[in-house]
Amino acid sequence: METFLLSAAGGGGGESLLGSIKIAVLPIAKVFTMCFLGFLMASKYVDILPANGRKLLNGLVFSLLLPCLIFSQLGQAITLQKMLEWWFIPVNVVISAVVGSLIGFVVVTLVKPPYPYFKFSIVQIAIGNIGNVPLVLIAALCRDTSNPFGDMNTCSTQGTAYISFGQWVGAIILYTYVFRMFAPPVEGTFDLEEAILPCKIPQQDASSEYTPLLEQEDAPMDSDNSNNKGKIKDFLVFIYEKLKLKQILQPPIIASILAMVLGAVPFLKRLIFTTDAPLYFFTDSCIILGEAMIPCILLALGGNLVDGPGPGSSRIGLRTLVAIIFGRLILVPPAGLGIVMLADKLGFLPAGDKMFRFVLLLQHSMPTSVLSGAVANLRGCGKEAAAVLFWVHIFAIFSMAGWIVLYLNILF
Repeated sequence: METFLLSAAGGGGGESLLGSIKIAVLPIAKVFTMCFLGFLMASKYVDILPANGRKLLNGLVFSLLLPCLIFSQLGQAITLQKMLEWWFIPVNVVISAVVGSLIGFVVVTLVKPPYPYFKFSIVQIAIGNIGNVPLVLIAALCRDTSNPFGDMNTCSTQGTAYISFGQWVGAIILYTYVFRMFAPPVEGTFDLEEAILPCKIPQQDASSEYTPLLEQEDAPMDSDNSNNKGKIKDFLVFIYEKLKLKQILQPPIIASILAMVLGAVPFLKRLIFTTDAPLYFFTDSCIILGEAMIPCILLALGGNLVDGPGPGSSRIGLRTLVAIIFGRLILVPPAGLGIVMLADKLGFLPAGDKMFRFVLLLQHSMPTSVLSGAVANLRGCGKEAAAVLFWVHIFAIFSMAGWIVLYLNILF
């Protein structure tokens, strides 16, 4: 990496630079085109993809198409040895969240966002989209026969497997760290207009923001509680609710875990994932369904943009929005580049695997996570999160093209 940086600084290789620009811009152009078609379908002039339709489409992608893609691609690529070689992918996700939070804290401290959006703004800078957007970019990049990562099928399978391998860590971060950072203020709501009322909020309601996502049922007071089996069951239920496992174990995460377990056991892998396996028809069906994930999610994303940023922009303020966009898209990626280069120099990364390094770099360069908007909805600041996601994704079209050009020139 250092050698290429020195050669690039010398000004040579202009032809390869133009080639890398073409390779980087074309996937972004494909993504933009499909998003625009979704925007057009959802607009009032066509109106065949209304809000209810987009909601159903998002549910279909999240509950079926994305899990099928992850299960088929990760299961085919993973082995126990590769799981040991790929250990830095989930570590990179954690490091990305930590470094992003530190950068976000510095930026937000300087900007001073309106109350109570201090922690909210830090999270918008810290947590990037490590799943959907990288999957879309890898799929668009690998479809081009001139892509620098080799055969189209190998490129797509490897890229999808690497991205999927880190998703379960991202889900844990979202529903633990992000969930707590999005805790409402002491007034009990982010909507301060409703919080300023002539009567005081009852103590029970005032502490409602600290109640767990899954409400615990009152333990029955009958004699069955004395039974050891009942106590163990109550304890397991308590752990399940306390750790919010229902939120963490979403369909894509379950698909990732199943793919890793089945793919790491040679007998099960030969039974399901190899082309001559007796159960390969199931994997092949997942492959067919998974191929529909990319166009569906892009149509839904483009359709969601038709509503605009909404009222959340005025609540957060222009200065804070600019700071979030600048921190997430401009400041975080160089820090990620330094982390990946250091890990490469220390020998933490598989030797010669350029797709592996490219996925690690993408994890630091993506816009704010869409799933953070779902957590924000649960915590009462969904309108503000929607505004941030709208503007960050608009500007990410340009920033991602620039960073991909840089990464390709560093890797090749």
